[in-house]
Amino acid sequence: MELVQDTCRPPLKYVKGVPLIKYFAEALGPLQSFQALPDDLLISTYPKSGTTWVSQILDMIYQGGNLDKCHRAPIYIRVPFLEFKAPGFPTGLETLKESPAPRLIKTHLPLSLLPQTLLDQKTKVVYVARNAKDVAVSYYHFYCMAKVHPDPGTWDSFVEKFMAGEVSYGSWYQHVREWWELRHTHPVLYLFYEDMKENPKREIQKILEFVGHSLPEKIVDHIVHHTSFEEMKKNPMTNYTTISSDIMDHAVSPFMRKGKAGDWKTLFTVAQNEQFDADYAQKMAGCDLSFCS
Repeated sequence: MELVQDTCRPPLKYVKGVPLIKYFAEALGPLQSFQALPDDLLISTYPKSGTTWVSQILDMIYQGGNLDKCHRAPIYIRVPFLEFKAPGFPTGLETLKESPAPRLIKTHLPLSLLPQTLLDQKTKVVYVARNAKDVAVSYYHFYCMAKVHPDPGTWDSFVEKFMAGEVSYGSWYQHVREWWELRHTHPVLYLFYEDMKENPKREIQKILEFVGHSLPEKIVDHIVHHTSFEEMKKNPMTNYTTISSDIMDHAVSPFMRKGKAGDWKTLFTVAQNEQFDADYAQKMAGCDLSFCS
């Protein structure tokens, strides 16, 4: 029984003050030897901010809109997860070594834990940020279904932990702010989840321009359609249903749950909302980042 407990819902492990999933923390040592290639592209987000969405968009762009090529493997193989490690799976680094260039790489790491090679090489970064309240709600449901996380407890206790930065990957506030600041010294395309929901075609055009690709409008429309939430939710190559229920239990909550803006209103109480707003104002003071709620 203890052995099962050891691989299921282990406590978070702190690295340089940042709490991480235990296995991911263990993956950071080998990552120090990782070498970025000149044409690598990094997809960076705080968890539950549209990572899989923008990963699928970029893979479709790289494959010229060819959906069959995007069905070649699940998204976590096509876009290796840099710090990934879990019992019985290849690590993100191992998957990356098998990936042909140009490589798409996904990470949730804050800057303090990012391999230096990505900064030294001026690796292009597509960053997606999402409204903090929607992230907190989505993250809670993800904690419930993805058993590499500690037990989330109640929503009331989880939202307190989220505000305190005591969830995996630490403070949302610090994450979105430091990557926002990085734009001044590094090639970062900073996107907002809410803008992508409002006008996906416009945001895909921004990505195309940033990565130096051009595609006919018909292909762009094709990408817009096949990267819609409805299409991705039913696509086994993007919806994570290929992962064992021992790791991700879709019966508890699907990986692709609602994919909309404003869902926080279903879970936040009036008191929690007021407390969150006051805490938010304090933590985001002096930052020119603004989110649509």
